[in-house]
Amino acid sequence: MTNPELASAIDARCRLHGEFILRSGQVADEYFDKYLFEGDPQLIRRVAEEMQPLLPDDADVLGGLELGGVPIAAVLGQLANAPTVFVRKKAKEYGTRKLAEGGPVEGKHVVLIEDVITTGGAVIAAAQALREHGARVELVLCAIDRRPAEATGLADAGIEVRSVFTRADLDAARSVQY
Repeated sequence: MTNPELASAIDARCRLHGEFILRSGQVADEYFDKYLFEGDPQLIRRVAEEMQPLLPDDADVLGGLELGGVPIAAVLGQLANAPTVFVRKKAKEYGTRKLAEGGPVEGKHVVLIEDVITTGGAVIAAAQALREHGARVELVLCAIDRRPAEATGLADAGIEVRSVFTRADLDAARSVQY
């Protein structure tokens, strides 16, 4: 882990305790609300600063995935002076009918930006859709990689993952006080 103090700050801000109904319908007494770090101007900037060295030199465009990757991509784009597009889960059905808003992706090396990866399904779907639009997509940068060690879906889809933190990093940071 490159920045345990930041991991601790994110964990303290985002790990909530109470009674929460999960997407699966199960009830949990703990919930990680990622939007709390994304909505905090200091934390999101610090995450983007940690992400910037992970960005390859040959990236043409940053592709922020709807919804959580969009604010991180916007901040990272500012720091790296990189063009940014905002990638929808589905192309809108009116107006320009675009999948990626903000600029062209055809013929570009697009690096995807995501907040949290749990299964990788959204990243794979976005990469495939962008590839169909002529983009080269081989890498996703994420703030937090929560995938289990045995997960291979992203690698099988030809997508490398570079993360600022893993779930284990945040769990470890919980026990450290800064």
